[in-house]
Amino acid sequence: MILAGRFFLTFKPIAKFLPEVVPPKRRVDLGRKLIWTGLVLIIYLIMSQVPLYGVATLEGGDPFAPIRVIVGGSRGSILELGIGPIVTGGLILQLLAGSGIISYDPSNPEDRALFTTASKFLSLLIALFSAIAYVVGGQYGHLPLFSGLIVILQLFIATLILMLMDELLQKGWGLGSGVSLFILAGVAKAIWWSALNPFPVEGGQAHGAIIAYFQAILAGEDPITSFYIRPSPYQPTMLGLVVTITMIIFVIYLQGIQVNIPIVSSQFRGYGGIYPVKLLYVSNIPVILASTLFTDLYLVGNIVQSNPALSGTLLADFIGKFNSTTGTPISGLVYYITPPRGVTNVLLDPLRALIYMAILISICIIFSATWLTISGMDPDSVARQLVDSGVMIPGFRRAVSPVSTVLSRYIPAVTILGGLLVGLISVLGDFLGVYGSGTGILLSVGIVYQYYELLQREQAMELYPELSRLLGEK
Repeated sequence: MILAGRFFLTFKPIAKFLPEVVPPKRRVDLGRKLIWTGLVLIIYLIMSQVPLYGVATLEGGDPFAPIRVIVGGSRGSILELGIGPIVTGGLILQLLAGSGIISYDPSNPEDRALFTTASKFLSLLIALFSAIAYVVGGQYGHLPLFSGLIVILQLFIATLILMLMDELLQKGWGLGSGVSLFILAGVAKAIWWSALNPFPVEGGQAHGAIIAYFQAILAGEDPITSFYIRPSPYQPTMLGLVVTITMIIFVIYLQGIQVNIPIVSSQFRGYGGIYPVKLLYVSNIPVILASTLFTDLYLVGNIVQSNPALSGTLLADFIGKFNSTTGTPISGLVYYITPPRGVTNVLLDPLRALIYMAILISICIIFSATWLTISGMDPDSVARQLVDSGVMIPGFRRAVSPVSTVLSRYIPAVTILGGLLVGLISVLGDFLGVYGSGTGILLSVGIVYQYYELLQREQAMELYPELSRLLGEK
């Protein structure tokens, strides 16, 4: 262990300077939770449309467009950074704690509080660094010093507000987490606009696929060709809509596939149940980590390209360059970690498509296996939790070793297979022009399922108040 037990204590003096949301003194009823959740969503959507003060023009295109739907926010708004800094800060600490580099006891209230403080501080630090990188990197043109400082301040404060709204929901005032809600909102908005955006684009048709399809038919174009081809390969098609709906149904189906391991209580005879090992055992964590990694690489690429001292080096050639007009990657690593969206783009550059597929699927498998160990979801850790809870598998001794042996038959296999599947679904979604991206659909289905379970739980506690006391809620 490189940083032993007292790591989080270094953040204790900082805690009093960081704003925080006070948790409710008593349980908030479902109606009020829905109101708070809706209010947070409305504020988020409004903020995503508020332009940055002091920015007259945006330099080039949006280099973060490929992952914008995942990190949220919108180009040129105060939410330019989206949830990127918040997710990155939290994931870094979870990786450090899960791997044992830093000591963290989630059952200790003080450790939990300090972990939250450290996560906030790190996220704000990343937000500040990212904001400076955007301004210095010339994303908003050449700004005077004062204007640049104002833009940095706006981006920093917007991230702080997002963080507080996330904390508001997580502390019991609303449902779920702000980060999940913001991701879902971003994907839902992308799907809506891809299908029904009425504003005209290249070719004179509406951007939305449904409207454009009927415009094409009324103009006498072939309905079959118009179904999957648009004037620009970057415009959404009706084929993309069909694939989007199909993928949503398929991911919902995958969510329900699991191996049920029978378990019984060693303390109360006759009481038994099942321990489910889902096919998507580590859920969407691999694609979240991959998206975060790609976002950081895009940021580094922009910094390198905008720095005259680095732009002509081997580092710049390796990381890659962006088109100064459109902001799209044109070479290097950033080019190959950006998916060619739509069948037409895949056929135009099949080598890039294959390399992107290989990179993303490999990263998802690696992150799945890594997360299994550092998150305490490996067979040994799960077996220890079951045994400590007074649970055993029928026909086996109540000990960690035999339980771990049974779990080892399934968990490692579904972890690798699940990582491969989420990577493959994400890739195919992008290649087939899925609205909101393949990764976005994966995340959204998981988030909606979580909200479904949360609503069921809340309704049960509304009907049976005794459950609140049983679950330790006030």
